[in-house]
Amino acid sequence: MDGVLPLWKPTGMTSHDCVNRLRSILKTKKIGHTGTLDPGAEGVLPLCIGQATKISSLIMSDKKVYEAEVSLGQATETEDHEGSVIKEKSVPLSLTDDDVDQVLTAFTGEITQIPPMYSAVKVKGKKLYEYAREGKTVERPERKVTIYSIKRLTSLKRKEDTIVRFSIRVECSKGTYIRTLCVDIGKKLGLPAHMSRLVRTETGSFTRENALTFEDIEHAKEKGNLDSIMVPIDRALQSLDVLMVSAAQTKAILNGQVLPLKDFQPKTDPFRVKTESGQLLALYQKHPTKPNQIKPFRVFAN
Repeated sequence: MDGVLPLWKPTGMTSHDCVNRLRSILKTKKIGHTGTLDPGAEGVLPLCIGQATKISSLIMSDKKVYEAEVSLGQATETEDHEGSVIKEKSVPLSLTDDDVDQVLTAFTGEITQIPPMYSAVKVKGKKLYEYAREGKTVERPERKVTIYSIKRLTSLKRKEDTIVRFSIRVECSKGTYIRTLCVDIGKKLGLPAHMSRLVRTETGSFTRENALTFEDIEHAKEKGNLDSIMVPIDRALQSLDVLMVSAAQTKAILNGQVLPLKDFQPKTDPFRVKTESGQLLALYQKHPTKPNQIKPFRVFAN
């Protein structure tokens, strides 16, 4: 059983919880997820089964698309709705949609983020949330991330006397903290803020439309139709270039040998290596120290 199941992760479960439940359904241990999604969030979480675990890092590196709700007027210790309120400020009645749109443009392109204290980023071998639970604050490393696009989805809606909410759609690179983005948007507006809802609608080629619930997967298992919902490894990597090889080269590929590049000029690195009949053998990449040669990135057993 090799392939990818694009799970629609429900709220209330960690990514690890999802892996454990799928292991129970499929009765197999070789399952891995493709990047954590907060327990309070829902959305697309591709799960890799069998040999597909070899490509989890590639799926994890794909761009992501999120829909998030920003709450202005309150900051929380966790930067989301689950944390205790640590700062409040009334949102002026004069704040408009246009004011927000103007601020959002400042976040397009490469930006710098400081990971929240309640996150799994490690500092000196210890996760930040472990320090936070001990009541400690440590210096956190800055990181560069890319916001490919960001736009407001809803008009500003006033909630109670202090809170104003609106939703945004964000297309971004791996490693982007949407919670922190919401807080930083608030700072640009001169207001405390937090993220009050998060949905991941896309991870690479996996979207909300082709995502599966646990109920969908259980139903397919009962009907013996798991193959029909499993995304083959080759299709999960369809954005990667392809090098076609002859049957005579198959053994060398499966043995992970370094090979001459010859006339092939890959547009992606790594790239797929397939037989003329369409069988995916491996992923190869340009050799870092030997010009005009390629080396294995991942090899798939027969």
